[in-house]
Amino acid sequence: MFTGIIEASGKVIDLQQESGNRHFTIQSAISHELRVDQSVSHNGVCLTVVHVNADTHTVTAIDETLKRSNLGALHIGDQINLERCMQINGRLDGHIVQGHVDTTAQLKQVEESEGSWLLTFGFDPQFSKYIVDKGSITINGISLTVFNEHNGTFQVAIIPYTWEHTNLSKLSIGNSVNIEFDIIGKYVEKMMREKK
Repeated sequence: MFTGIIEASGKVIDLQQESGNRHFTIQSAISHELRVDQSVSHNGVCLTVVHVNADTHTVTAIDETLKRSNLGALHIGDQINLERCMQINGRLDGHIVQGHVDTTAQLKQVEESEGSWLLTFGFDPQFSKYIVDKGSITINGISLTVFNEHNGTFQVAIIPYTWEHTNLSKLSIGNSVNIEFDIIGKYVEKMMREKK
């Protein structure tokens, strides 16, 4: 389980394909602190560490993960958001994040607004039921507040710290991001469906 508060930024330094799986080697400031079998969020995707070196670690994504997320589009040199799993005695600074990507969205517009940034994303409208105005959403592993959802788009506002310390500032129009909707809404939907 994660909180959506990005701990570090990593750089993809190697990609290896093995059948339907892809191995990612990431260089980051926290890589040396990781251990094999540890769960780490990579752009919001929970992946297991399979190898650790001095300043790098390697994770493996299966074919299903590559299809459902933006990890399949990563290239060597790309920046990736990292978060280790939540400690049970820690603060929940963001919201409850599982690291299970629901879908992707595409960046439509970036507007600078008095020191912050307003990002507009397009997404499949079938998922609009999971978006609540001023509710939580996870984008590339970042816990954010969502608003102005309508007609297959939504917006988030980004403060300077998040802009500088995550890969959101590296996005170009049309780029894909990983989306995880708030788990509470999904549980409520399932309970209401089974109640009928």
